[in-house]
Amino acid sequence: MIGTAQSITLSEWQTLGPSNCEELQGRFLDQSDAGKSVASTLANSRLLELTELRSGLEVKAFSHVGRIRIGDLNVTVLPKLRGSSLLKLLRYAYGFRRLNLISDTSHLIEPCGFEDLLVAQLNTEAQELLSRGLQRSYVARSERLASPRGRIDIQQMALDGGTINATLPCRHYPRIEDTLLNRVLVSGLKLAGSLASNVALRRESRRLAALIEEQVSPVNLDSAVMNQVARQLNRLTKSYLPAMSIITLLVEAQGVALEGDAITSRLPGFMFDMNAFFQALLSRFLRENLPGYSVIDEHSLKGMMKYNPNFSPPRKSPTPRPDYVIRQGNRICAILDAKYRDIWERDLPRHMLYQLVIYAISHSDQPRSTILYPTFHPAAREARIDVTDPVYGRLLGQVCLRPVNLEHIEVLVSDTTATGRRQRADYASELALGSIATPRSNL
Repeated sequence: MIGTAQSITLSEWQTLGPSNCEELQGRFLDQSDAGKSVASTLANSRLLELTELRSGLEVKAFSHVGRIRIGDLNVTVLPKLRGSSLLKLLRYAYGFRRLNLISDTSHLIEPCGFEDLLVAQLNTEAQELLSRGLQRSYVARSERLASPRGRIDIQQMALDGGTINATLPCRHYPRIEDTLLNRVLVSGLKLAGSLASNVALRRESRRLAALIEEQVSPVNLDSAVMNQVARQLNRLTKSYLPAMSIITLLVEAQGVALEGDAITSRLPGFMFDMNAFFQALLSRFLRENLPGYSVIDEHSLKGMMKYNPNFSPPRKSPTPRPDYVIRQGNRICAILDAKYRDIWERDLPRHMLYQLVIYAISHSDQPRSTILYPTFHPAAREARIDVTDPVYGRLLGQVCLRPVNLEHIEVLVSDTTATGRRQRADYASELALGSIATPRSNL
């Protein structure tokens, strides 16, 4: 881009251009291949859409919030949900501890950045783990020791060919803090220190990392390492779950990967996927408040589609995966999909509708599917689309567009009384099964 560095701020799903943003007037993308690659990568990832107009640049936001730097332009995307509500729902969705460090979270989101919420929470989780004592595990080690420990490695002695020295090859299992979970924790704190825009949070993250690094070596954070961490979490390491969840979010949201011929780099910034948060929030809310039902995340509709072996080469058949399937025993009661898009104020994209139609006709007992979407409009109500046979007009299925009031969910999850539990169960039943749900007394 040309000109001096500029910063712009917009909300999720908002569009700014030369007509309504003075900072974008007369600004254009870098005409090099790198500039075009940045714009293409951002658009394909549905993070931001950059469009060059005659009078300047147009920036369109989607469901990601955070900050990112593109050339000399700093773009900040803010969530529509106010800071205190977002923090409470983040804690609930991912099982974080309560933060006592921030008195006014709205001040933290707007001048600093959305990522600072997660960094502050990670600092609190790490401090809690340090105060309890880091987890230790028995780790296998093979080394030569002057004072034998564990089991003497006879096979290695035979391979030595009778060489005389003052040590013996031993295989032992010391109980140490240098485990994978602690390695990821120290690397996550270092990453948090580099992402936070608040100086105090950066300093605290680096201080905690330095304390742990005395006994723990860092590790390269990537998707493979985080998957390995997920497999190691169990009831003995339950206290690490919130910290590992935050680090996973930070790793997934740190900038945008740009792949060249020989170098893979990242745009500086942090973009958090609100769609993933919305899906995690509804998953926990439905699982906890639907007695008598089971909620299965990303259930595979196996056998619905398959290639005909007589007309195609051997290929893996496509398998639709709705976000949630509600079951009562062996019976499928509802198929739900969660999309972080205010369909009440915006149109329903065709690809989403086609996907929901496939879900609806996947089971003949109750050919209905539902999309759950967030909205802040007070008049929002459920809408339904009938899918009919275009020749005979026979009803084939039904697609329900059901709004979710996030502010109402915030109030419900904060109420620990018996009345609050009943209201949560009623609202979860309304979201999952609709207004025609079986009364709770008959379940």
